[in-house]
Amino acid sequence: MSTKLESIAINLSKRGYTVTFFQNKAEAASYLNREIDGRTVGIGGSLTVETLDVFEMLRAHNQVFWHWKQEADTAREAAMKTDIYLTSVNAAAATGELVSIDGVGNRIASMLYGHKKVYFIIGRNKVTDTYEEAIWRARNVAAPRRARQLGRKTPCAVNADKCYDCQCRDRICKGMVTLWGSMSGVDGEVLLINEDLGL
Repeated sequence: MSTKLESIAINLSKRGYTVTFFQNKAEAASYLNREIDGRTVGIGGSLTVETLDVFEMLRAHNQVFWHWKQEADTAREAAMKTDIYLTSVNAAAATGELVSIDGVGNRIASMLYGHKKVYFIIGRNKVTDTYEEAIWRARNVAAPRRARQLGRKTPCAVNADKCYDCQCRDRICKGMVTLWGSMSGVDGEVLLINEDLGL
């Protein structure tokens, strides 16, 4: 494990999270498949989660809702009422802060409240040295790349370089949340994966 991953693991633990380390996404997917059984599961919009290919795997023995794979509005609403929620973040500081940006709000809302357990699945590319760098990464790396991927006409997507804090209707970054610790009443577990995953 790299020094940066060691640091974030220690600091996340201090902030109330359970931290589990994996060398690759296959190990992480297998772990989730073992740990989650007979539950209701919601999944947030996440390319990181998508790369794990856990939707069908979990659906074999759980009730799973994901707006990327099912009718969007119905799945979003159902996912917010599940026992378990799977998501990623846009950036994670080695000091332990988790930073996420959202356009609709379902993903960041579910990080904060409503589930018995939230799994945060984080590849090594999301980890920054400082909290300030995490905010910068979320706004200037993750959000523009996602906007471009979605074919949005925002300045960040067209220029693919940085956040312009635009007021475009197409904007995908309408809210940003920092978690300074695992929320009260929620069992937060961070899966750190020693691979580059997501944006």
